Amino acid sequence: MNLKEVLTLADRIVFEKTGQHLDDLQEAVLRGTLQRETYKHIAKNFDCSESSVKQVGSQLWQILSEELGEDVSKSNVRSAMERLQVSIFSNVVQDYVGVGSINTCGDARHPPEIPNPHPHHQETSNSKQTKTSHQDLSEMPELGDFFDRPLELHTLTTWILQQRCRLITLTGISGIGKTTLAVQLVQQIKDEFEYTVWYTLDEFPTIEKFQYNLIQLFSNSEKQDSSPTNQKRLPLIKYLQKHRCLVVLDDVHNLFCSGELAGKYKPESEEYRSLFKQIEKLSHQSCFLLIGWEQPREVAQIKSQNTSIRTLQLKGLEIAAARELLRDYGLAESDNSEALIHRYQGNPLWLKSVANLIQDLGGGVTELLPNDTILLPEDLKDVLQQQFDRLSELEKQVISLLAKESQPINRAKLLENDRIPASDLLNALQSLSRRCLIEQQANFYTISPVLRQYAIAQAV
Repeated sequence: MNLKEVLTLADRIVFEKTGQHLDDLQEAVLRGTLQRETYKHIAKNFDCSESSVKQVGSQLWQILSEELGEDVSKSNVRSAMERLQVSIFSNVVQDYVGVGSINTCGDARHPPEIPNPHPHHQETSNSKQTKTSHQDLSEMPELGDFFDRPLELHTLTTWILQQRCRLITLTGISGIGKTTLAVQLVQQIKDEFEYTVWYTLDEFPTIEKFQYNLIQLFSNSEKQDSSPTNQKRLPLIKYLQKHRCLVVLDDVHNLFCSGELAGKYKPESEEYRSLFKQIEKLSHQSCFLLIGWEQPREVAQIKSQNTSIRTLQLKGLEIAAARELLRDYGLAESDNSEALIHRYQGNPLWLKSVANLIQDLGGGVTELLPNDTILLPEDLKDVLQQQFDRLSELEKQVISLLAKESQPINRAKLLENDRIPASDLLNALQSLSRRCLIEQQANFYTISPVLRQYAIAQAV
């Protein structure tokens, strides 16, 4: 295997395990290790401490060890990855007859199936045929434009159908495409369940109405299927144990308070906490998919991957998919289209907003966005305002500090500020990270150019 193949395969393994791609420091550690560099040399090249590199390396080897089923270390990572590649290749050969169907180079559109590290969780979709499928998808949006996200779809499908996860949170900043991805996912897997429902939580501020609607669906369908008389309604968890259900809750951030750190329940929504704990703790055969700008604190606090809980933080589109989006605005072939995509982090909504402005003005990318210029159309400002309105005053102060820095800033330097106590600052950083508003690499923090421009404009 060459270096690129090892990095690609490692990225897929980490994404399958954690829901996040390799970050820059993880990739630097793996790349340096494969090139036989010392941790000290890697740290010097990345401009960070040797201890940070060692810590990231240790975490990376642990993830690879758990997924590959053998002890992976700095000294044997290449050979371990090559053994996995041989295993994947052998499985593909068995599944496909024509050589033209075999893909060993890691085409992102057709990711190879990574062996399931928890075979006791696996149950193929054909192992149990559902006799009747009941669906309430009246609140699910129409799909509209869907830009290719094969790896994310593959990961979510694996978590739900094979690993039988009970509670999955799909998070990301506004406009990143969470709901669109979930709609595509539901359309693909809905027939694998006896019940599939989609609810938007602004319609259910308290749990009573949500539970009533769901139990009503269960009880009515059971009467239709079996025609019993005087059938007794069961608690919600009993139905989830009795039937294989997929429950999608969109805009889950509406359960939480504005003006507080991320994930604090509104008083009227507190009972959802007990429901989510039941979903995690009690044995059942259903899955809840929570979509929103932030996730419940009890979900964010669970780090172990040996649980039935998973979190996928959605990032921007890849270059090819983002270019497809820009093609509708006549910008796909622009010389600066790739720079535009990077500047707006592949966020579909952000790209549509700025592309629409460029189209209306009749200009081009180079003319209207010279150098590193960031345009903030009014509709984009409105979207960002909604998310910033949810922040606590403490978080707004931290955003203001980060907006003044054009480069990632070390946590130690942030702690030297004389405005925010250390404990409060660390809590705010954690909360902003959970809101997907800041980026962290080792001990360094930064915000995207779009958020920096918006924060500066707000301050002025």
